[in-house]
Amino acid sequence: MSPGLLRGVDRASFAVSFAGRLRHAGVAAGLTEIDDFVRALDASPPGDMSTLYWAARVSLVRRHADLAAFDSVFAAVFEDAPPLPPPDRSASPAGDRDDVHVPVPTATADDGPGGGLPWATLPPAVAHAPESDTALRLPERRPSALAGLAERPFDELDATQVTMLGEALRDAVVGWPTRRTRRHAVSAAGGRIALRATITRARRTGWEPVEVVRERAVRRPRRVVLLCDVSESMRAQATAYLHLMRAFAVVAEAEVFAFATTLTRLTVVLRHSSAAEAVAQASAAVTDRYGGTRIATNLRALLTGQRADVVRGAVVVIGSDGWDSDPPDELAAVMARLRRRAYRIVWLNPRAGAPGFAPRTAGMAAALPYCDRMLPAGTFQDLLAAAGQLQSVTCTDGLKWPTLTPAPRIIA
Repeated sequence: MSPGLLRGVDRASFAVSFAGRLRHAGVAAGLTEIDDFVRALDASPPGDMSTLYWAARVSLVRRHADLAAFDSVFAAVFEDAPPLPPPDRSASPAGDRDDVHVPVPTATADDGPGGGLPWATLPPAVAHAPESDTALRLPERRPSALAGLAERPFDELDATQVTMLGEALRDAVVGWPTRRTRRHAVSAAGGRIALRATITRARRTGWEPVEVVRERAVRRPRRVVLLCDVSESMRAQATAYLHLMRAFAVVAEAEVFAFATTLTRLTVVLRHSSAAEAVAQASAAVTDRYGGTRIATNLRALLTGQRADVVRGAVVVIGSDGWDSDPPDELAAVMARLRRRAYRIVWLNPRAGAPGFAPRTAGMAAALPYCDRMLPAGTFQDLLAAAGQLQSVTCTDGLKWPTLTPAPRIIA
């Protein structure tokens, strides 16, 4: 709805409530009229009372005799005027035709109020409810469970809530961007002529290229490598970060590692179909969980180990608060080597969203010049926003450092 009039009011609930008041006053406002009214509010949101009046009158009133009752109800709802009393159906002459009610044959001779059925009736639970309050009632809008938990600290969430928000992270990663490879495949929409395929088909027509075969470049998802700190200083964020790693491992086929004092590969474990089972197995696989932190040593182990090639051309995501027991110059050296091999480096810091944050720790200050972006990751709201930011860093344009982007709000 437009600002200043019915702002934040659900159109369907408002239309049903207003039509109920009209039926109580004798106006035949049925389901068809309610649907017309909702569509009218959607097509032309009222900016003033006159626009709302005519939208309701054209949609809900079908008979000229109902105009007076409609005006009374509209004034009672929006101008605090007394409404018209409901019409007395029992006082209608027997010879008059009622275009709202139709006679229904009954087995008894009772000619009371149950002798006819209206074309638009309320459900039994509502029709027989006592009219204790005639004021317009609209449902109270409350935030969804996801919106209510998205900004709470990780240590205040139980296992069920963390699992639910982990599934939201998985949905946020859907649609991971792709990159152009050097390989080509035959495609009618391609802009390049496939010479080998064209010459092969020309053999059927006396070496005349009657049919030109086209091809285009093959696109593959951008490779992602996630390294998450599970040391003692990251105890509150460790489980949530495992859910983030699982989302990328399942959707984007990312390589994920956890580190404290040693590096542990969790790619196969976190691809389990059950989120709770995957996180439980990952927690059991990390033997040095909640211990010390050696970021430089673990990054060097990744760059010199058997899986060093996974970093080449990949988006490397490091989730850590920057507390490192290794010397800062060693971390700077290994980050410089990682920067030359990776496509982008994004650092997720759970304390970056705090007011007045500054990278004062030695490890964070040494690593920050080699990062393309540093994003806050202290709540699930920050992780959802970071998932969207990670999709945008695959673009080819240059990225300025540092880029602290505020997290978008979740709309209930």
